[in-house]
This record gives sequence, C-alpha cells and structure tokens, in this order.
Amino acid sequence: MNMEKVIIVRYCEIHLKGKNRGYFEKVFMTNLERSLAGIRHEIRKPSGRYIVENFDEDRVEEIIDRLKKVFGTHTLSLGYKVGADMNEIYSAVKLLIPDSGSFKVEANRADKSFPLNSMQINAEIGGRILAQNPKLCVDVHDPNTTICIDIRENGTALVFGDRIKAAGGMPVGTAGKGLLLLSGGIDSPVAGYMIAKRGMVIEGLHFHSYPYTNMQAREKVEELAKILSTYTGGMNLNIVSVTHIQETIHKYCPAEMMVTLLRRFMMRIAERICIQTGAQCIITGESLGQVASQTIEGMTSSNAVIQGMPVLRPLVGFDKTEIIERSRAIGTFETSIQPYEDCCTVFLPKHPLIRPKLESVQKAEEKLNIEELVQEALNSLESVQF
Repeated sequence: MNMEKVIIVRYCEIHLKGKNRGYFEKVFMTNLERSLAGIRHEIRKPSGRYIVENFDEDRVEEIIDRLKKVFGTHTLSLGYKVGADMNEIYSAVKLLIPDSGSFKVEANRADKSFPLNSMQINAEIGGRILAQNPKLCVDVHDPNTTICIDIRENGTALVFGDRIKAAGGMPVGTAGKGLLLLSGGIDSPVAGYMIAKRGMVIEGLHFHSYPYTNMQAREKVEELAKILSTYTGGMNLNIVSVTHIQETIHKYCPAEMMVTLLRRFMMRIAERICIQTGAQCIITGESLGQVASQTIEGMTSSNAVIQGMPVLRPLVGFDKTEIIERSRAIGTFETSIQPYEDCCTVFLPKHPLIRPKLESVQKAEEKLNIEELVQEALNSLESVQF
C-alpha cells in the first residue's frame, strides 16, 4: 500500500469509564470534528485511539494546533500509515530517525498473526537503523528519539515518533453547562478554561458600565471569549449593563460597600441568566484573599443571594503567580493585561469593606429596589456568539 501521513490522537480519562464510555467517545469525536471544521480531513476510530487521515498536508501545523486544544486529548503524534510489512515499515522509520544521537524502537503488535513478535520487530528495525546510520546508538532508558511501530489488525502499521502533549481533561459537553462571569482581568478566563477542561459547556457573562467604561474594554472581553472558544468548541457571551446599579448604590449606600453590593447584584443577575440559558452553575475567577472582595466574608455575602445553584471558584486556592502562568499557557494573558477598566473599577472606594457582615450588607440593601434594578439590567442583555 502507499505510505500515508496520519495524525494519531489519544484520549485521557475516557478509558476509565465503564458502560457509558461510548457516550464520552461519541462526544469526543464530535468535538474533534468540530475543531477541524473548514479543513479537509477524515477521522477513523480504531480501538482506543483516533486516526486523522486524508487531510490537507499544507495545513498540518494548523490541524495539530487545533487538535491540541480539544479537551479530552492526551497526546498527538504525526506519523505514517503503511502496510504491515517490514520493508514498508522501515521506509517510514527512515523518515523519522535523526542523523545522530540515541534512539530506541518500541513495537506493539495488536495483530498476533504478524510473523514477528514485538521484541523481534524492535531488533530487526533497530539493526537496520544501526547498519545505515553509524552516528546513531541504542539507548533503551533515555533515548533522544523513540520510534514507535503499531501493527494493527487490518493489515496496516502505524509508524510515529514524538508524542505531543495536548490539553487533557474531559470532552466539553459531558459535564453540563456553566455560566462564567468573564471580566477583563487575568483570572476569569483561566477559571473558565479549567472548568471547561472538566467537560463543562461554558456560557459567558460580562458586566459593563458604559459610559464610565469604554467600548475598548468590551472589545477586550470579546477577544478573551474568542480565545476561550478555541478550547470550548464555541461560546456565547452575554453582555449586561450595570451602570444604573452602580449609580444607585453610589447614591444611597455607604461608599465602602460598593464592591460588596455590586457583587451581590452580579450574582442575582447571573442566576437569572443561568435559568434562561439552562446553565447549572455560576463560575467565577475569585481567589481567596487576592482582593478586598475575595475574603471568605465577601464570598459568603455574594453566595447568600443565590437561591438554587452552586458557585464554582476553581482558582480559590491559587496564588497570582500560578494564575498568570496558566493565563500565559492558554494565550489569554496578553489580552487580559491591556489597560482598559472594567465595571468593578467604577466608583471604587478608597477603603472597600474587607470583611462585610451579612446583616450590615442586607440592611444597606433595604434602601434599594432590588427587583427593579435587576430587571433593568436584564433588559439591557446582548449576546455575541463565538
């Protein structure tokens, strides 16, 4: 048969699933297909892996970059599919072996009728490599290059080298749906990424304070949602104005309670949007003790207005350095640090309340028509699809 370039995709935790493993594999396949939309390709699924073939080889780097971002993908390898014949296998090996350094050959024989066993394949191919490449040596413990040979049951063999580390996690769409409070900062995109990695579909919610914040601040958040959507298989971003809420709090409530009260309104609005969109939880980028509103008392105050769903805070135990490292790794950091203000910086008091007492917060809210303010915010709702 002709030698064909292929990409081998291996999944992560799906192999731990029992009777419902087929469901996870089906969702994973759908996500792989979606990630390669617009590029010529075919995906087959032999046991325990996925093979991308018949693809546009001019776009191979783009294909690998897209596949790496699909949650559930453990590793990828670029290799060759050949006939299950030692000469054809060696022809592919020659394309992968370097000119010098150390190597080892790892063979796997799914087809037990193949005349050589795994050890014999290793020895045969290794011997051919050494005979033609005097600058190479064998190192079975810590080689510079590992050549893998996989003899399949259908009369073909896969020959590949490096394993490219991918996003990991579980396929998006296997763990329900959550609403991410997406600010323009560093933390919230990382929080959304981490929950999507556990298989959750992410819907976004951004609060703005136009005209106190400008359109560039909104465009920054839309760019963050766009970057996140490359991992989540698409994303709907809801945008809500809270200008009137901030102005009302500023007029009737103690200045030091601005952030605390605003967070409570955000949670109320988020829960209503969860109900509208079918989201089952609220996701925030809060980290314990990072800023004044992110004390345990502040979080308790925010949670107190939620009626019937969990609030997930995946970054709660992270320090800023760890969050920044993850932000850089997923590609959101440079956008996050663009100097445009978000709504939380509007009417910011000099000394915000660090440990708000719930009774005091509730008393301050008695001066406000909460339902009217929430409804006015919901009436401003816009949605942008990525």
